[in-house]
Formats: sequence, structure tokens, C-alpha cells
Amino acid sequence: MKYAEGFVDCLTELGYTHCFFVAGGNIMHLLDAVRTRMTCVPFVHEVSAGIAAEAFNEAARAGRRAFVLVTAGPGLTNLVTAIAGAWLESRELLVVGGQVKRIDLSRGLVRQRGIQEVDGVAIVRPITVAAVRMDEPFAQGEIAALVLRGRTGRKGPVFIEVPLDVQGSPIDAGWLGVLPSAAEQRTAAAARVVDEVRVRVRQSERPVLLLGGGVSRRIAATLRREIESADLAVMTTWNACDRVDSHAPNYFGRPNTWGMRYSNVLLQQADLLISVGTRLGLQQTGFNWRAFAPVAHVVQVDIDAAELEKGHPRVDTAICADADDFLARFLEGGVGGHEAWLDFCRFVKGTLPLAEARNVHGPGFVDPYEFAAQLSAACNSTDIVIPSSSGGSFTTMMQAFAQKSGQTIVSNKGLAAMGYGLATAIGAGLAFPDRRTILTEGDGGFAQNVQDIATVRANDMTLKMFVHSNEGYASIRMTQRNYFGGAYIGCDRATGLGFPNWVDLFRAYSIPCLELDESGLSTPGALEQMEMPGPAAFIVPIDPEQTYFPKISSVVTSSGDMESAPLHLMTPDLEPETLRRVLGTPGFKASTK
Repeated sequence: MKYAEGFVDCLTELGYTHCFFVAGGNIMHLLDAVRTRMTCVPFVHEVSAGIAAEAFNEAARAGRRAFVLVTAGPGLTNLVTAIAGAWLESRELLVVGGQVKRIDLSRGLVRQRGIQEVDGVAIVRPITVAAVRMDEPFAQGEIAALVLRGRTGRKGPVFIEVPLDVQGSPIDAGWLGVLPSAAEQRTAAAARVVDEVRVRVRQSERPVLLLGGGVSRRIAATLRREIESADLAVMTTWNACDRVDSHAPNYFGRPNTWGMRYSNVLLQQADLLISVGTRLGLQQTGFNWRAFAPVAHVVQVDIDAAELEKGHPRVDTAICADADDFLARFLEGGVGGHEAWLDFCRFVKGTLPLAEARNVHGPGFVDPYEFAAQLSAACNSTDIVIPSSSGGSFTTMMQAFAQKSGQTIVSNKGLAAMGYGLATAIGAGLAFPDRRTILTEGDGGFAQNVQDIATVRANDMTLKMFVHSNEGYASIRMTQRNYFGGAYIGCDRATGLGFPNWVDLFRAYSIPCLELDESGLSTPGALEQMEMPGPAAFIVPIDPEQTYFPKISSVVTSSGDMESAPLHLMTPDLEPETLRRVLGTPGFKASTK
């Protein structure tokens, strides 16, 4: 047999069921081998294939995995953005890359020897947990060890580069050896440590449990009753927003630099914060991280010791452990009574709106916050929801979308790259072909990866694409307005950006497209189109001058630095009486400026 066949058989044994690829000459043996062994999905562009594979693995049920197969040279360089995104979000992504024959490798002596040759390993080593080139065929044990590095502990991308002559080399079937056991081992916190955290909760008055993306959907579903009945306030990061139903009685939103105002206000008043499975990055804590959770004892549970030791924000109790294991054992015992705190949380949630009355938009345009609420109501509990990864369409969804238990919500906020939405929707949708996928993305982001509409059509996906059309980059326009007095450049049609006629574009792919009016989903035919099988597009008219509040504001200091407000003081300022009422917990008044 060819080595390529044995290699692909090994991947099958390791649980891979799908191959996302763009064909190329330097992967011809691998592509021929995978053709009869897996579900193969061709993409138009490598970056889409990589993003889709990350989303497939993030969303799929157990027993289904996708890897991405790309050729040498431009095949690999086109994929770098997807690899970086999976690296920053700590997600599994196996990349198998072709390479020229070993005899044609330059090995650093000249810039290039083989056709399309670049040193793929050197390019991606800083953004992978493992990157290797097969100078000789690997046995199954070596392949398994590499793959498991990407799916255990803190997950991340793995890159295996296979020269063309290694792929085609003949081997005896027994040469690969026996596949070793792939049993996953978890890093568990000591029972004493879990008990100490539980005691702290009982002794606290205002505890908050913040769940991050390190808490798996599986364990969140298993512990749903325990999470929703826990006598403490539960919040989620953006990456974990589908772990808790928005209507759970103790759920209080998604704190963030662009988060829900009421969530930020409450988190800042907590006297105990238990952060499980989130690295507490700067977008989560705010750039003014020294003012994060100012009166709380901060407990952080993370699988990566480096995240616990990085120095921001302040962490009082650092626990290096698996998030799922910690959460399950933590919720086994009672956590005391905190009904007064939960009542106060409900009061603040009811007092502070998700969207600000100060936001403005002109006639004929849709209010993006109201549209997110409409979409929440129109989605069912089995939908896959992709709220893009950057820009106004993303932040409004994260502030105003009300998730339902059973939904799968996937984004990539670590890299926050434009163009992620469509490919993410394709990958997550292919993981559940019997479910409907909902995508919202700005026109600027959608245009960056528009070519893979063809992949949607080729697979006849039930994907509903909502393109927020504001003729440009809303977040860049707002930055240039706020900090540079409206000196716009490269942010809209008037400053040089070009966009297609969206209806004509989707028609070219034989996909129905409906332009919504200012009533959003109340536009005649919109809800009916959402319910029909197959793909459909909706153009959502958003005012180019739409404002996006609330937000954390920053000012440019005299030294040129940026100084940001703490999480609880979002723009626009609250009325003094409202501020006094929602920041009324003991010991916090000194921290309101």
C-alpha cells in the first residue's frame, strides 16, 4: 500500500470523518487516499477550509472530526489566518500539508528549489502546538502523539507536512504498527482546593460564576440543572454564550469590553469571582484591567499555567486544572444562600437596557439591536447561530441576542478577523446537516470570503445569511469619527471601498436573496424564507452612521497612550440617580469613578 493510504487510515482510527480541502499537485497521493475513506468537502479557498474545520470540530458531536488538507506553498500560506485563529481560541485543528519531494527541498541553502516550495513548518511553528515535516514516514504511534497534542490540555493547531515522495512511498501494511490508546487524561484540582472555593462561596455575599469556552458544551448540558439552580449569579464569556440558557433564573449575561452593561455593572460589584475556563484576556477584563473586579476575591481556573501567571488581571486564587472536571465537582455541593444578591442582580438587569436610547439611525434603516432581538425570537432551540467574529454585526449580537438551550453558537473573537463568518457557518453547518444555520455578518467581512458562497450552494446547505449592509467598515468608521474628527479613509464607498450588488451576487449562485426593509424580519416573506430548506440570503440595511452604545470608551492622553474606563462605567454615562441605584452594594461606592 502507499504510505498515504496508511496515514489516512490512521487518521480515520483517530476519529476523523471529514476532510476539508483545496486540491493541489503536492497532495495528490493524500487526496486520492482520503477520497474513499472520508467525507471530502472541496472549498474554493484554503482559509475557508481551515476556518470551517475549526468550527466543525468546535460544534460537532463526539465521534466526528474534520481536518484540513492543503498543498504546498500558497496552499499553506493561504491557511495561516485560520491556523492563527484556532491557536488564539485554543481549538483543535489538524492541518496536513503537502510538500515537494525530499530531493527538491532547499533546506535553507537557497530561497527555493522545488516548485511551490516554502518552509511551512517554519511559517506556522509559532502558532501551533506542534509543527513537523515527515523526512521519513511516521508510524501510527508518532501520528497519534501529534494529533493528541492538539486535542488534549490546552488545545491548538497541529501541522504535519508530508513531502510528495513520502506520500507515494510503498509500505507494508504492518509497518505502521499498532495505534496506541488515545485515552484522554484530565488535570484535576485537588479535592481540598475545590472544597476551599466552595467554602469561599458560602462565606461571600455577592458571588459570580463566570463560565468560559474551556467549559465544554457537553458538560454544560450535563450540568444544566445544577448550573441553573446554583444559588449564585452565573455569567458567560462570548465563547461560552451557548452554555447557559438566557432565560435561566440566575443567568446575568455576558460581561466584556463590548458586553452587556448590566453584566459589567454586576460583575464589578461581586465580592467573589470564580472564573472557570476563560483566560481573562483584555477584552474580557477591559484594557483598564487593574480596575477589573475591584472588590472581589478572584479565583481563576485554567488549564494553562501561563495564563494564571501572566500578571493581568489580579488573581487571588489560581487553579491549574481542567475546567469541566472542576465545574462538575464544584457544583456537587451546596454553595449557601444568596437570594438578596440574586434579587439585586434581577433589579439591575431590569433597570439597564441592552441597547441605549442614544443610539441613532435614519429612516429606512434597521436598528441592529432590535434586529438581534427579532432574530432571537425567530430562532429555535436546535439552530446553529454564527454571530460573525468582528464589527458591529458581531457586537450587537453579543449584546442583544438571547440564546436558547440547545443552540450551538460559534465565533472566533481572539483573532477577530473579518471574513470568518461565512466559513464558520459552513463548518458548523456541515457538522449538523440536519439543522438550520443562521449567520449574521457585516458586508465588509462577508466580502472578504465571499467566494465560498459556492461551497454553500454545492452542498445545498440550509444556511440563512444575514448581511448587515452599511457600505463599509462600521467599527473603523466609528474609530475614525471618535478619535480623528471624522477624517475617514478606506472605510466606506465614499473613501474607496467597493461592494457588489448583493442581490445580483447571490443570484449568480442561484441563492434567493431578500432585501429587508426597516422593519427587519417583519418584511413580507422574511420569516417564510427563513423556514424554507436550502440556502437564502437577506440584506439588512444598516445606517452607515449607526452608533453602537453602550461601549467602554478610551481617551488619548497627552503622551499618546490610550486610557480606558473600567467595565462598569460604559458610555454613555448613566443618570446620577440610576448610577447610584445600580452601584448600590456595600463597599463599592468608592470604586465608581
